Amino acid sequence: MLRTVPLAGELTSSLISRVAARYGLPTAGVLRLWTCRNSPARHDGASVRADAEVVLNGAGRGVLAELCGVESEVLARALPAFTVDDPKISTSREAGVAQTRWRVASAVAGPAAFGCRLCTARRTGQALRAVRYLPRWHRVCLRHGRWLLDADADQPLEHLDVRGAAEVVAAQRRWPGVARRAVRAGVEPEQAFTLAHAVVARWWEQAVYWEQEEIWPRRLHHLAGGNAGSRLAWWRIVGRDAAIFPEVVAVAQALLEPAMAEVAWQASGGMKPRARSADDAFCHRLGERVGRTWLGPELAADHGNPLHDWKGAIVRARRHETAPLGWQEDPWHLKREQQPATMAGQLRVMAAEAQSGGSGTRWRATVPAEQRFRITQLVDEAREQLVELRSVHSGTTAEVARTLLERLSHSVGLIDQALVHTAAAAVASGVALEEVAQWSRLPAEELAAVLALGEGED
Repeated sequence: MLRTVPLAGELTSSLISRVAARYGLPTAGVLRLWTCRNSPARHDGASVRADAEVVLNGAGRGVLAELCGVESEVLARALPAFTVDDPKISTSREAGVAQTRWRVASAVAGPAAFGCRLCTARRTGQALRAVRYLPRWHRVCLRHGRWLLDADADQPLEHLDVRGAAEVVAAQRRWPGVARRAVRAGVEPEQAFTLAHAVVARWWEQAVYWEQEEIWPRRLHHLAGGNAGSRLAWWRIVGRDAAIFPEVVAVAQALLEPAMAEVAWQASGGMKPRARSADDAFCHRLGERVGRTWLGPELAADHGNPLHDWKGAIVRARRHETAPLGWQEDPWHLKREQQPATMAGQLRVMAAEAQSGGSGTRWRATVPAEQRFRITQLVDEAREQLVELRSVHSGTTAEVARTLLERLSHSVGLIDQALVHTAAAAVASGVALEEVAQWSRLPAEELAAVLALGEGED
């Protein structure tokens, strides 16, 4: 019996694959030791996903322990999915039969990433692929200078070389301190990281149009091996999380500091609310924290983002105000629509767009990113204006009426601009003007006249 030791946090399916390699057998051959009535998750290209996980019943766990030559207790400590029960097999009348069921790793014990092969070889003597459950804030192998990539995406790389990106490695070393600060502040480290990641991932999308941004392009080209070249769009997806990691850690640390909450409070006007301006002190300070002194006005102009919601919750708490309907009191709560797309999701969209061949059947394939961002920005700003109207119903009739009418008029103007931009994008992409006019609830002649004036004349 050959002994195969598990890695800490390893997927059970990954261990089974390494056991098979140890015996010189195909993984499929070893899997026949268990009864299984479903199939592993696959990519659109039919290949099995690297994060396909197996859940075993009691008898199945015993088979794996015997196969590895390792006690079940050791496997239970190392493998997060080893003791997970699946009702479809654990309550079966065949409970005494070794059974397994395929699941997706993220639905079992969290996000999965490729393990460092050099570390795997050092620990097990096998220089093989391993897949481990790894939180997104623990993706740098400090020993070998590798960023470990998500295992759920359909792409060939397992890691990115960050040995020359000292700031990425330094951010990984700083994170435990940030996590401890979060705990002291009564915040779950995962919440702090998730919010900061959403904030910075939004900046990443906007940074394509920031003329002064020099840090991320240089870092991304380094991660791509020196030059992303003609595959820049692909590398912007695959390299995003590694490229923005230093800024994510910096933002998480900043938002956890009471001093930053005080800056946000003062910038809002305190107990005398004032409109946000381009010289917003909080946005300026946050720009400085990520090494971009010019970033403040860009952040101040961005409405509907997770950072703005965080500030709003902090300010409402100090004013003892109730959150608007549908909003959370918790400043660390991230709305579903604000969660950034994953690498796997973005690559699927890119593949679908490539297949459409620019025919106009896919919005993202035919509408420029800048135009899409402008539409989103207008809608977000209008939404923010309308939400703020919930708390303006106190005061004299003239004051309330003036505030309501001015802000409603401004919101209507923003929505009108978004409508024109959207209609122009649809027509430019080949959608019939008559259909666009019907959806816009405008006469075709009137819409044609508006579009003829050009989108720039908002």
